[in-house]
Amino acid sequence: MNTKSLASLALEQGQGIVRLAPTWVPRSFCIPGRRIKLHPDDYYALGGIRGGLDERWLSSTTPADNGPLTSPDEGLSFVVIQDGSRTEKLLLRDAVAELKSELIGQRLWSDYGMWPMYSKFFDNKGALPHHVHHRDEHAKLVGQMGKPEAYFFPPQLNNYGADFPYTFFGFEPGTTKDQVMETLRNFKKGDNKITNLSRAYRLEPGTGWDVPPGILHAPGSLCTYEPQRSSDVYAMYQSLVGNQIVPEELLWKDCPADRKGDYDYLIEVLDWEANVDPNFVDNHFMAPKPARPEEEMSGFRENWVCYRSEAYSAKELTVFPGQKVTIKDSAAYGMILLQGHGKLGRWDIDTPSLIRFGQLTSDEFFVGAHAAAAGVLIENPSTTDPLVMLKHFGPRNPDLALD
Repeated sequence: MNTKSLASLALEQGQGIVRLAPTWVPRSFCIPGRRIKLHPDDYYALGGIRGGLDERWLSSTTPADNGPLTSPDEGLSFVVIQDGSRTEKLLLRDAVAELKSELIGQRLWSDYGMWPMYSKFFDNKGALPHHVHHRDEHAKLVGQMGKPEAYFFPPQLNNYGADFPYTFFGFEPGTTKDQVMETLRNFKKGDNKITNLSRAYRLEPGTGWDVPPGILHAPGSLCTYEPQRSSDVYAMYQSLVGNQIVPEELLWKDCPADRKGDYDYLIEVLDWEANVDPNFVDNHFMAPKPARPEEEMSGFRENWVCYRSEAYSAKELTVFPGQKVTIKDSAAYGMILLQGHGKLGRWDIDTPSLIRFGQLTSDEFFVGAHAAAAGVLIENPSTTDPLVMLKHFGPRNPDLALD
């Protein structure tokens, strides 16, 4: 069966909703926090040289950039299709290319010709280095797009905070570019102490942060749900995290060849005013807020959890025990189940307790634009357990009024 036929079959079988396989991504510089339900024997399933599997990418048409050992489909989500007695798989990227507006909607297809975002679970035992995702003007110099991202810390995945549940953002107001330049020039000397110039914020499960491109950030050790633009562009500005040295090549990652070694360029990449913003919390912290008027939420509760960027948005939907509800959205979305079991349209859905590497699950789906607009019937048969899911949307969600 060819790609077009498989994609059409998947959409038809799911009545506008397609099932996705888990997508695991390693990072050589990370130590898994072991909260994303992967079997304990499988966190290094790709071998020690690749590092631990501490990320699960969701609704992704974006390849991971993990250096020369990166596998061809790393980071890409697969659609799962049942063809008679056989189980087939098809890249979500290819399904979008074949089905076009039929899957992601006319607005996104006309404007982008692709599904232009993805989300992930990031599950690291320690903090990451202070790093930056480039803005469009700098990312395009290396053939990429700028990368805004957002954080939400699901309570279901944060039974413990791991080593450092605090995140550094930007710089202390009053920091000068000369001070930052000195830390960058000291990168090869061991600890360049760049976070001495920054401020750490305690992370709280059930809340989140908006992180536009150009802002330095050193993510803490809570397990994080991260909607973001379809890009994997970044550069590490911190040379030592805990007891782990950061390779200098990551300082110059995604730097144009003719600017490597140019520390002025590293400063140019930063959105300076955003990094030293004295009102950083007011401008970037996200507490959940209702996605619909209270009187419309009978049998369920839906909150915006990521809502400060036009590049993506995300909701947390809770269907209460014993309830059956129809939920309408004005745009296509990916979803991941966090808690409970039940039905999503025609699909049986459940939250796995433990997943083997390579195993299929019934916790991740992509809801096409037509199905979302018509309304998805969601059933929670439990008498005790809420059914909780996260829903990630593409750019300029018509249902979201930006602050």
